[in-house]
Amino acid sequence: MEATTKIKRSVQIRQQKEAAKLVVGGSSVAKLQNCPTSPRKMRLVVDLIRGVNVEKALYILKFTNKEAAIRVEKLLLSAIKNWEAKNEGKRVEDSNLIVKEVSVGGGRQLKRLRPAPQGRGFRIRKRSNHVTLIVDSKNDNN
Repeated sequence: MEATTKIKRSVQIRQQKEAAKLVVGGSSVAKLQNCPTSPRKMRLVVDLIRGVNVEKALYILKFTNKEAAIRVEKLLLSAIKNWEAKNEGKRVEDSNLIVKEVSVGGGRQLKRLRPAPQGRGFRIRKRSNHVTLIVDSKNDNN
């Protein structure tokens, strides 16, 4: 009895995920999980490219002097490749791709102790983040 309810639940979850993929439509998604940079530092870089043309965003990231820009650049290239795989026969240059959505959420925190005066220990939180980047054609948005 219990095994059949687990199977039904797993089928239901799979159907929900497939429905979510259909909502995204012609756009493509790339995700970066557990990136060892604080979300606050990552948002500074991500805010530079939100809503910008893909080629311009790549140039911005290439010349941004922050470590997080390297990781976001790789993520953007991955999203472009995902879009190419999804839309065979179309060229990136002709389709006028833009960075539709970018979101940064907090990931897990590693908790460490740093020695402090008089035998105490101060807690250090090493933060990480999750980045989700969605690329879409500007023609489809209109």
